[in-house]
Amino acid sequence: MKYINCTPHPIVLNDGRRFEPSGSVARVGTSFTSFENDVCSVVYGELENVPAPVEDTLYIVSAMVLSSSDRKDLVAPATGHPETIRNEKGWIVSVPGFVRG
Repeated sequence: MKYINCTPHPIVLNDGRRFEPSGSVARVGTSFTSFENDVCSVVYGELENVPAPVEDTLYIVSAMVLSSSDRKDLVAPATGHPETIRNEKGWIVSVPGFVRG
């Protein structure tokens, strides 16, 4: 399986594999409703900068992009997994793998 990192930062797996950014950052369009009592809602739109599906290829995207699509070729870093490794400041150093929507 080939992975293409469509996030703006490197993704490191616990086994040492590293996926550098591809230069194409996947996003999801957003718009907002009017405020009512200081609260508004976000409305998610179309995916942006997500390459067309290619056989045997998975695209690494943010959890927000993943949750906004039903594409089976998108994955996100498993940042909430118990085996995620963090440094002394709590920042993620590596993840055990990916999640699929």
